[in-house]
Amino acid sequence: MDLITDLVLHAVSSPWLYLAMFVVAVIDGFFPPVPSETVLVAAAAVTASTGGPDLALLGVVAAAGAVVGDNIAFAIGRRTGTTRFAWMRRARVAGAFAWAGAALERRGAGLILGARFIPVGRVAVNLSAGALHYPWRRFAPLTVAAGLCWSAYSIAIGLLAGAWLKDQPLLSAGFGILLALAIGLAVDRVVALRTRRVAASV
Repeated sequence: MDLITDLVLHAVSSPWLYLAMFVVAVIDGFFPPVPSETVLVAAAAVTASTGGPDLALLGVVAAAGAVVGDNIAFAIGRRTGTTRFAWMRRARVAGAFAWAGAALERRGAGLILGARFIPVGRVAVNLSAGALHYPWRRFAPLTVAAGLCWSAYSIAIGLLAGAWLKDQPLLSAGFGILLALAIGLAVDRVVALRTRRVAASV
């Protein structure tokens, strides 16, 4: 256990963490299985528990990566649409695209900001925004605001976990990740319920 703790502390204190955070956040913008929240929450939790990287800098780097990733998703949507690849036609993904497309027409700004907090949802919304030719001049500033808010939220969860489990870097990182996953699942369930209600009322 001490060896694992040392490895975690070494990873968090490494200057390569900032580059890794940026790359993971970029990829997560268009490929949701890559868990950028996990890296950011765990780093913040370990920092609160035992000290570590400059969280302000890490947050800015994570937000910058998120903005780049979201705009890549937008560009992919603009170029390919939302049905070209097989994974896009799966029931859950196709449903997310349909919901995102309808919602973008009614409340685009709020949707783009809120979707950043839902891993699959943000990809669906950003791809749909590109495919539906949502104005990029309006989209890009919204991704900056969304990235900063998402970064601050993830760091706050990590700090909460790290403060509660002081001097326990592994436990604080694990608890922070579980808390972030629980909140993400709760948001995902709420969105799914609202989508079903909207579909039923049509």
